[in-house]
Amino acid sequence: MTLAVIASHALAGLDAPPVRVEVHLAAGLPVFNVVGLPDAGVRESRERVRAAIVNSGFDFPAGRLTVNLAPADLPKESGRFDLPIALGVLLASGQLALPELEPGRRKAADGDSAETSTLDDLVVAGELSLTGALVPVAGALAIALGVAREHGNATLMLPLASAAIAARVPGLRVIGAGSLAAAVAHLTRQEPLPDVIPQADSTPPVSACLSDVRGQPGARRALEVAAAGGHSILLVGPPGTGKSMLAQRLPGLLPPLLGDEALEAAAIAQLAQAVPPPFGVRPFRAPHHSASAAAIIGGGCQFQPNVRTNIYICEWLETAGSRYA
Repeated sequence: MTLAVIASHALAGLDAPPVRVEVHLAAGLPVFNVVGLPDAGVRESRERVRAAIVNSGFDFPAGRLTVNLAPADLPKESGRFDLPIALGVLLASGQLALPELEPGRRKAADGDSAETSTLDDLVVAGELSLTGALVPVAGALAIALGVAREHGNATLMLPLASAAIAARVPGLRVIGAGSLAAAVAHLTRQEPLPDVIPQADSTPPVSACLSDVRGQPGARRALEVAAAGGHSILLVGPPGTGKSMLAQRLPGLLPPLLGDEALEAAAIAQLAQAVPPPFGVRPFRAPHHSASAAAIIGGGCQFQPNVRTNIYICEWLETAGSRYA
């Protein structure tokens, strides 16, 4: 085949919109073009993919290669499209012959009417090193949440380190590959990769307890009412009166994060490149009193939580509505 289409996902803020990686190989002078509003990191994938394919024991095709990342009006960034591009190049050049995985085709197993997975059911994301090894990608949990929303029965292929995090999304099949060669061996069914099993949650550490506070009956009562009713709370007073101490104990009044709340909080922390708290523990951040709204929330052309100040908005800020001064 000279045209291959592989599904992937981009990142747009906290969302992960789907992206079609279309690879076309035609006759002509050797050239490798990537179109579809890629940034510098995506354009540099041409060199990473070329070296990874050669160092993985495959031949890089001599011809006119065009890679389209659709939709074209969605900005694409980072190296998470390396793996789908490399697989598309191998499919388009005939080095990865998987007729049962071509879009629109089905193959029954042993005469049974059951249908096997196709490329339409496979979502791929991963950055390649020059040796062909796969390195972790940013926002793996956000991508997994997007795949679970967009594709009900999809299989998500990620680098091994990223797959362990993405496997926490319930109902989503996640497989982890350590290299381009391992991904190809899985698709050709020579060495199938096992499904990644999410790690069991350990007992979360106990948050700071309000029982440690001596006195402050009015402020303690205000925290309890705010936590129980989901109200906003404003703590005002001179320095040293215990405002921060009381605020640190608000997460201890709230129940642990469960289900979608825990996943979204962990995804936000991962996007901010921050060290997330233990899974399910309500995070707490204490910005400096002079921090601006932009410093707390974040922003940029590709909106994301603020990385420089290691501050991010979490689910408990919505449920408890806490606001400090």
